[in-house]
Amino acid sequence: MINLILLGLPGAGKGTVSERIVDKYSLAHISTGDMFREAMANKTPVGLEAKSYIDKGNLVPDEVTAKLVEERLSQSDTNNGFILDGFPRTTAQAEMLEDITKRLKKPLTNVIALDVDEGVLVDRLSARFMCKSCGATYNKFSKKPKVEGTCDRCGSHEFYQREDDKPEVVKNRLQVNEKMNAPLRDFYQQKGILSVVNGEQSPEKVFEDTDAILSKN
Repeated sequence: MINLILLGLPGAGKGTVSERIVDKYSLAHISTGDMFREAMANKTPVGLEAKSYIDKGNLVPDEVTAKLVEERLSQSDTNNGFILDGFPRTTAQAEMLEDITKRLKKPLTNVIALDVDEGVLVDRLSARFMCKSCGATYNKFSKKPKVEGTCDRCGSHEFYQREDDKPEVVKNRLQVNEKMNAPLRDFYQQKGILSVVNGEQSPEKVFEDTDAILSKN
């Protein structure tokens, strides 16, 4: 059984490695963004509660997010294990998650932090661009379209760079995220379930190192 959280700053490669983990171990990949969209579309009580905050432009309180996480983790597809993406973001949320996983008898087995130098992350994120039509993400260094100028997914020829992928914005975003990430790493270090993987290696090697940790479960 693998119940996993991946930690890492934006651009550290969490999305890439989580896809490979899901493929190998058939885990439920739980993204808080997807959870919110699904709960609001299905008009669940918690989804409607979250929507009432979002519609007013307010942040969804931790308690509501936690209820949503509990609702999602209660579903049967998580019985074989899960990866949580985007939650927890703070130690207060980590404590809430601990209560949830105790109640559901689905305790976390691993927290893996992908470690990447800030300068490398700035280069990676500044190199990111997206398809204007379908939103597919590419990178000038590590993930170019198979045919230059043509989106692999939808065939469009129009690309753009998000404002928050520009170097000066990226640096600020990383500093904000690091302030949130460091206490979480400390929290799980104290729990004895944190492992650190060098995220500056090739995606294959990052997965290999991550898999070596998970295969011990």
